[in-house]
Amino acid sequence: MQQYNINLNEFAVLELLYHKGEQPIQRIGDKILITSGSITYIVDKLEKRGFVERIACPTDRRVTFTAITKAGHAFIETIFPQHEQLVAEMFSPLSDVEKDTMIDLIKKVGYHSKNL
Repeated sequence: MQQYNINLNEFAVLELLYHKGEQPIQRIGDKILITSGSITYIVDKLEKRGFVERIACPTDRRVTFTAITKAGHAFIETIFPQHEQLVAEMFSPLSDVEKDTMIDLIKKVGYHSKNL
């Protein structure tokens, strides 16, 4: 990611928008575990680079959506395959059963932490 001048949080926002479509800016932080103040800063930086745009909700003035732009889409399509390959390589020593167990355990901790 460093070679593309993007940090982990910016990548996480772009990846979320790429895979899930436009999202209310207020909910992005919950999905990638970043504070609301940080999300605003990250979206500002990505917007300056032309990778995302803010869209006002037509039915609720309190809500603003964030959407990936064509430039952001092209950018993430360039870097995501490398990221995906690296993640696959990192977890290659684990069997499918071990990967499934790890996913279940991480989800369990995540659901528990929401209730703290």
